[in-house]
Amino acid sequence: MTNKKLYTYFSEYFQIALGIFLASIGLKAFLLPNDFLDGGVTGTAILLNSQFESINISTLLVLINIPFLILAYFTLSKRILIKSIFSIIGLALVIHFVEFNTVTEDKLLISIFGGLFVGSGIGLTVKNGAVLDGSEILGVFLNDRFGFSIGQIILYFNIILFSITALVLSVEIAMYSILTYIVTAKVIDLLIEGFEDFIGVMIVSKHHKEIKLVIINELGAGMTIYKGEKGYGSSGEMLKFDIIHSVINRIDIRKMHRVIDKVDPDAFLIEFDINHIKGGVLRRYLAKNKGKQLPKEILDYNKSKH
Repeated sequence: MTNKKLYTYFSEYFQIALGIFLASIGLKAFLLPNDFLDGGVTGTAILLNSQFESINISTLLVLINIPFLILAYFTLSKRILIKSIFSIIGLALVIHFVEFNTVTEDKLLISIFGGLFVGSGIGLTVKNGAVLDGSEILGVFLNDRFGFSIGQIILYFNIILFSITALVLSVEIAMYSILTYIVTAKVIDLLIEGFEDFIGVMIVSKHHKEIKLVIINELGAGMTIYKGEKGYGSSGEMLKFDIIHSVINRIDIRKMHRVIDKVDPDAFLIEFDINHIKGGVLRRYLAKNKGKQLPKEILDYNKSKH
């Protein structure tokens, strides 16, 4: 393992650990002492713990996330799955073993700052290729299979959760919990500019043929190819070349960097925000494209790898 890869590996897990710690502060110092909920699996665990105090909140976090981790096995990459397991178990352990003093009893401050810390924790983990809450995995799974918006899926999940909270606990707690969820979502947006957002990548390289193959086969992303003529970049003069344009989910951007670096570390990359997408192919596993014949060079690449 090179020094660059080792640094990247350490940096990712350090930031995930920091995210776990921040989320734990939000839960134990603000939300849990007052039975306030966040959204998703974490909120579900808090709600169940309020009704069945004999079951530890850390145990509930792990148990409820297990079905979503099984979905992640079929939806996300192995690297993301491993980091997500690390994140979820790490959060459960910190909540169980580390004590935090209650900072305030003001309900408004609890909602705002609890959401701030939890959102910061989730944002850091997602930014580094991990998922801290199983509802996000459900969103990715249904988005991949049926094309539903990840944001809408998580929103509907939480509408059901907060409705049950209003019936089981109180309308007031449900309202404060909704406020917590809104703050959490906005903080996540600030950190990673939206979990469901896509990012555009434009790549110029002398090794464009090899880069096309690794993006399709190792990342599972589609692309559009533009023909370029005579340009000069960091790798010298290029007469005729392909300009690769691909659109991927933000959670996969680090993997995109890795697969390109394996072929051409000096490739010229431009990343830009995508505000709206309509049509096209946005599926993770392009090789499983439901009977459509893949190009010969892709099939040959797959055969050479097996």
